[in-house]
Amino acid sequence: MQPAPIPAEDDPIGHPCPIRNVLDRIGDQWSLLVLDALDGRTRRFNELMRDLGDVSKQMLSQTLKRLEEDGFVRRTLYPEVPPRVEYDLTPLGQSFMVPMKALVEWADTHHALVRGARRAYRSAPAARAAPNAALP
Repeated sequence: MQPAPIPAEDDPIGHPCPIRNVLDRIGDQWSLLVLDALDGRTRRFNELMRDLGDVSKQMLSQTLKRLEEDGFVRRTLYPEVPPRVEYDLTPLGQSFMVPMKALVEWADTHHALVRGARRAYRSAPAARAAPNAALP
Protein backbone atom coordinates (compact mmCIF):
# COMPACT_ATOMS: atom_id res chain seq x y z
CA MET A 1 0.00 0.00 0.00
CA GLN A 2 1.27 3.46 -0.89
CA PRO A 3 1.77 6.02 1.86
CA ALA A 4 -0.54 9.01 1.88
CA PRO A 5 0.85 12.15 0.23
CA ILE A 6 2.90 14.42 2.45
CA PRO A 7 0.70 17.21 3.83
CA ALA A 8 1.92 20.67 2.76
CA GLU A 9 2.83 21.62 6.32
CA ASP A 10 5.10 18.53 6.58
CA ASP A 11 6.68 18.90 3.14
CA PRO A 12 10.47 19.15 3.59
CA ILE A 13 10.71 21.72 0.80
CA GLY A 14 8.15 23.89 2.54
CA HIS A 15 5.49 23.87 -0.17
CA PRO A 16 3.24 21.23 -1.67
CA CYS A 17 4.23 19.54 -4.91
CA PRO A 18 1.12 19.01 -7.06
CA ILE A 19 2.84 16.51 -9.33
CA ARG A 20 3.99 14.31 -6.46
CA ASN A 21 0.63 14.66 -4.76
CA VAL A 22 -1.28 13.36 -7.79
CA LEU A 23 1.24 10.69 -8.77
CA ASP A 24 1.34 9.35 -5.21
CA ARG A 25 -2.37 8.68 -5.46
CA ILE A 26 -2.63 7.23 -8.96
CA GLY A 27 0.77 5.54 -9.05
CA ASP A 28 -0.07 2.72 -6.68
CA GLN A 29 -0.47 -0.89 -7.75
CA TRP A 30 -4.21 -0.79 -8.44
CA SER A 31 -5.41 2.71 -9.33
CA LEU A 32 -4.40 2.66 -12.99
CA LEU A 33 -5.90 -0.79 -13.43
CA VAL A 34 -9.18 0.31 -11.84
CA LEU A 35 -9.31 3.43 -14.02
CA ASP A 36 -8.64 1.31 -17.11
CA ALA A 37 -11.40 -1.14 -16.10
CA LEU A 38 -13.84 1.78 -15.78
CA ASP A 39 -12.82 3.47 -19.03
CA GLY A 40 -16.02 3.87 -21.03
CA ARG A 41 -17.91 1.47 -18.77
CA THR A 42 -19.93 1.49 -15.59
CA ARG A 43 -19.03 -1.38 -13.26
CA ARG A 44 -20.27 -2.85 -10.04
CA PHE A 45 -17.82 -3.86 -7.32
CA ASN A 46 -17.90 -7.59 -8.11
CA GLU A 47 -17.45 -6.91 -11.82
CA LEU A 48 -14.30 -4.95 -11.00
CA MET A 49 -13.11 -7.81 -8.78
CA ARG A 50 -13.53 -10.20 -11.73
CA ASP A 51 -11.93 -7.78 -14.22
CA LEU A 52 -8.88 -7.19 -12.03
CA GLY A 53 -8.36 -10.78 -10.94
CA ASP A 54 -6.08 -10.90 -7.93
CA VAL A 55 -7.04 -7.73 -6.04
CA SER A 56 -8.44 -8.26 -2.53
CA LYS A 57 -11.85 -6.84 -1.59
CA GLN A 58 -10.23 -4.57 0.97
CA MET A 59 -7.67 -3.20 -1.50
CA LEU A 60 -10.28 -2.64 -4.22
CA SER A 61 -12.56 -0.88 -1.75
CA GLN A 62 -9.70 1.31 -0.54
CA THR A 63 -8.60 2.13 -4.09
CA LEU A 64 -12.12 3.06 -5.17
CA LYS A 65 -12.55 5.31 -2.12
CA ARG A 66 -9.27 7.12 -2.86
CA LEU A 67 -10.16 7.56 -6.53
CA GLU A 68 -13.59 8.85 -5.53
CA GLU A 69 -12.03 11.23 -2.99
CA ASP A 70 -9.71 12.61 -5.67
CA GLY A 71 -12.56 13.08 -8.13
CA PHE A 72 -11.59 10.39 -10.66
CA VAL A 73 -14.44 7.97 -9.89
CA ARG A 74 -18.13 8.48 -9.18
CA ARG A 75 -19.92 6.06 -6.86
CA THR A 76 -23.68 5.83 -7.39
CA LEU A 77 -25.85 4.11 -4.78
CA TYR A 78 -29.29 3.04 -5.96
CA PRO A 79 -31.97 2.72 -3.25
CA GLU A 80 -33.02 -0.80 -4.16
CA VAL A 81 -33.29 -4.05 -2.28
CA PRO A 82 -30.63 -5.33 -2.29
CA PRO A 83 -28.73 -2.05 -2.66
CA ARG A 84 -26.92 -1.58 -5.95
CA VAL A 85 -23.70 0.44 -6.22
CA GLU A 86 -22.08 1.34 -9.52
CA TYR A 87 -18.78 3.03 -10.32
CA ASP A 88 -17.84 5.05 -13.37
CA LEU A 89 -15.34 7.70 -14.37
CA THR A 90 -16.07 11.36 -13.71
CA PRO A 91 -15.14 13.96 -16.34
CA LEU A 92 -11.82 14.38 -14.47
CA GLY A 93 -11.23 10.63 -14.63
CA GLN A 94 -12.10 10.58 -18.32
CA SER A 95 -9.65 13.41 -18.98
CA PHE A 96 -6.91 11.40 -17.27
CA MET A 97 -7.41 8.50 -19.67
CA VAL A 98 -5.72 10.42 -22.53
CA PRO A 99 -2.27 10.64 -20.88
CA MET A 100 -2.78 7.24 -19.25
CA LYS A 101 -3.36 5.59 -22.63
CA ALA A 102 -0.20 7.24 -23.95
CA LEU A 103 1.74 5.80 -20.99
CA VAL A 104 0.21 2.34 -21.55
CA GLU A 105 1.11 2.52 -25.25
CA TRP A 106 4.69 3.56 -24.39
CA ALA A 107 4.99 0.69 -21.89
CA ASP A 108 3.60 -1.79 -24.42
CA THR A 109 6.05 -0.60 -27.07
CA HIS A 110 9.11 -0.51 -24.78
CA HIS A 111 8.54 -3.33 -22.26
CA ALA A 112 11.02 -5.65 -23.99
CA LEU A 113 13.74 -2.97 -23.81
CA VAL A 114 13.02 -2.39 -20.12
CA ARG A 115 13.19 -6.13 -19.40
CA GLY A 116 16.47 -6.36 -21.33
CA ALA A 117 17.93 -3.44 -19.36
CA ARG A 118 16.93 -5.13 -16.10
CA ARG A 119 18.57 -8.39 -17.14
CA ALA A 120 21.76 -6.57 -18.15
CA TYR A 121 21.79 -4.64 -14.87
CA ARG A 122 21.37 -7.79 -12.78
CA SER A 123 24.00 -9.74 -14.71
CA ALA A 124 26.75 -7.14 -14.19
CA PRO A 125 26.80 -6.30 -10.46
CA ALA A 126 30.63 -6.19 -10.35
CA ALA A 127 30.78 -3.44 -12.97
CA ARG A 128 28.38 -1.29 -10.93
CA ALA A 129 30.45 -1.78 -7.78
CA ALA A 130 33.71 -0.56 -9.36
CA PRO A 131 34.26 3.11 -8.39
CA ASN A 132 35.64 4.18 -11.80
CA ALA A 133 33.44 2.01 -14.00
CA ALA A 134 32.42 3.59 -17.29
CA LEU A 135 28.77 4.38 -17.70
CA PRO A 136 26.98 2.26 -20.33
